[in-house]
Amino acid sequence: MTRAAPPRTPADGTKPAATPGPKADATGAAPAPEPKTRATGLDPTRESPARTPLPALESPAQTPLRTLHDQLTARLDAAARAWLGQALDEAADQPGIHGPISVWELRLAEAGRRCGAEYADAARVLILHAARAGTDALSRVYFQGTAAERRAVLHALPHLVPGPDAVPLVEDALRTNDTRLLSAAVGPYAARHLSPHHWRHAVLKCLFTGVPVAEVAELERRARADAELARMLGDHAAERTAAGRPVPEDLRRVLTLTDPTATPPAPAAERGPRGTDGKES
Repeated sequence: MTRAAPPRTPADGTKPAATPGPKADATGAAPAPEPKTRATGLDPTRESPARTPLPALESPAQTPLRTLHDQLTARLDAAARAWLGQALDEAADQPGIHGPISVWELRLAEAGRRCGAEYADAARVLILHAARAGTDALSRVYFQGTAAERRAVLHALPHLVPGPDAVPLVEDALRTNDTRLLSAAVGPYAARHLSPHHWRHAVLKCLFTGVPVAEVAELERRARADAELARMLGDHAAERTAAGRPVPEDLRRVLTLTDPTATPPAPAAERGPRGTDGKES
């Protein structure tokens, strides 16, 4: 068995240099091993634990403002939270309308970029509330703003306008085909202040455009025993059936709300290449 040769002594008789190791500190103890990365101390090849995603924000129109603020700040990053705090302070310091444009109106325009499109509605509603925007200020923002800013105004109405003064804004939104604007228009403010005639047509507009009737605030209360709405829904269902088009499930739901004893219209037969009766169409 061959043994390893001992270290050779240099010709001058000095001992060979020892292999360098970790230097001891002043106490004589060796330092702890250096972490994988200086910034985090974690192995860069390992993924960091995933943050539990928060549920989507509730409707800004139907959420108490204190709750809305807490929910929003829990979802924003540090930079966005700082921006929102400053925007709310500015709005509180300079409420209403000042000059050609107020500083809080500029913040409304920035909200999508600063907070992200997902949270912009909530941020804008909070800014409008901090600015104590009345009907005049809300109307100005609505008619001069973008579609996103108009939507925020509609969400803010139940928080800021106690009476029917802002109904013209809701009626204007109901004349559009922008489904997101329509969804905001049929919120709690419309449920409280829209006339029966306009409210019925708002429900039909949702059915025409595909806006889920679940978006209509207080639907069950306002639809209950509404014979005129039942007639309008029945006519609409009959027109679709005669045209061979399916009757939306939402229409059946609202019709049942108007009269729980009513029999919803039968769904239209599926139209295939040979028509509904099996003959060539």
